[in-house]
Amino acid sequence: MPYRLGELFCGPGGIAWGALHADIGNPEYTIVHQWANDYDASTCDTYRYNICPNAPQTVYHEDIRKLDMSKLAPIDALAFGFPCNDYSVVGEQKGMDGVYGPLYSYGVAALKLFKPQWFLAENVGGLRNANEGRAFTKILTELRKTGYTITPHLYKFEEYGIPQARHRIIIVGVRNDIDVTFRIPSTEPYKGIDKSCRTAIENPPIPEDAPNNERTRQSEMVIRRLQHILPGQNAFTADLPEDLQLNIKGARISQIYKRLDPDKPSYTVTGSGGGGTHIYHWIEPRALTNRERARLQTFPDTYIFQGSKESVRKQIGMAVPCKGAQIIFEAILKSFAGIEYPYTEANINE
Repeated sequence: MPYRLGELFCGPGGIAWGALHADIGNPEYTIVHQWANDYDASTCDTYRYNICPNAPQTVYHEDIRKLDMSKLAPIDALAFGFPCNDYSVVGEQKGMDGVYGPLYSYGVAALKLFKPQWFLAENVGGLRNANEGRAFTKILTELRKTGYTITPHLYKFEEYGIPQARHRIIIVGVRNDIDVTFRIPSTEPYKGIDKSCRTAIENPPIPEDAPNNERTRQSEMVIRRLQHILPGQNAFTADLPEDLQLNIKGARISQIYKRLDPDKPSYTVTGSGGGGTHIYHWIEPRALTNRERARLQTFPDTYIFQGSKESVRKQIGMAVPCKGAQIIFEAILKSFAGIEYPYTEANINE
C-alpha cells in the first residue's frame, strides 16, 4: 500500500517530485500525492501542473495560518519545508522573533492531527544558529514531543551527485510505535558522478524554445563588467576597471556577479536578490535562464513552471533539488521495507 503524502509549504514541487519518483524496486513501498498547501498562487499552479494535474483541487492556495487542516484527507506521511526567511544566513536570522520563524509549529500541529507514520522537514543550514541555537533546540524538542524518533542531518547535496553546493538541514521522523530505524544515506555511491554545472547545463543541450528559458536583458555596463570576470570570480575578486567596480562595503566574499566555475558544482541557487545575484554563465556575459537554474536543481526539462519570469526564479530558488529529495525518500522507503543500504552517521550532534 503506498504512503499518502501531505505537504505544507509545498513550493513548486521539488520534494513532491522526489517522493513520487522514489523507487526501491518494490511496488508495495511507494509514495503518492494526497494534498499540498502553499501561500503563493503561481507556486500552487506549478505544483498542480506538474505533480497532480488530474487532481488540482488537492492543492490548497491558502495562508497556513488560516488553513483548516481538519478538512484535509488522511495521510501516512508528511513533508514540510517551513519558510527559511528568518533562518537563512542571507537574511537577518531573526529566527523565532521573525514573521516566518514560528511557522514550523503548523508542521507540529499536522503531526498531532494526522499522526503519519513518518515525516520529512526541511530548512536551511542557518537554522542551527538562529537565536543562538535556541530555535533549533526548541523545534527538535517539539517534534519529539509529538511522538517521533527524529534524525536531523545537514545534507550537502553536491556530495550526492547534485550539480550545486546546496546545504540543507533535513529532519526525518519515524513514529515511536513503529519499529523502524532511519539512517542517513551514504554519499559513497555518488563519488564518481560528474556533478559539474557545465555538464548539468549543456548535456543535453537546452532547446532555444524550451519553456522557462527566456534570457535576462543585461545592460551594457553589466555585459562589460562580466567580460572582465573570470570563471569562479565575482565582482570583488576580479580585476575590474575603476568605472566597473562596485562600492559595497563588507561584500568581498559575496556572490555578486559571480560566474560559475564550469568544472565544479554551481554555488547555491537562490530565489531572491537584486542586481548581480542571478548566477552568471562561466563564459557568456549573461545571467542563467530559469531553465538552466532548474537544471542545477535537477528539475527535468519537462517540468514547466507557471507564473512570471521573476516568480519562476523565486520558485526554483526556494525548491529542494528533486533528485536529492528522491535519494532521501528512497532511504525512508528502504528503512520501512527492511532493505539494507549504505549509510553514514548523522552529522548534527544535539
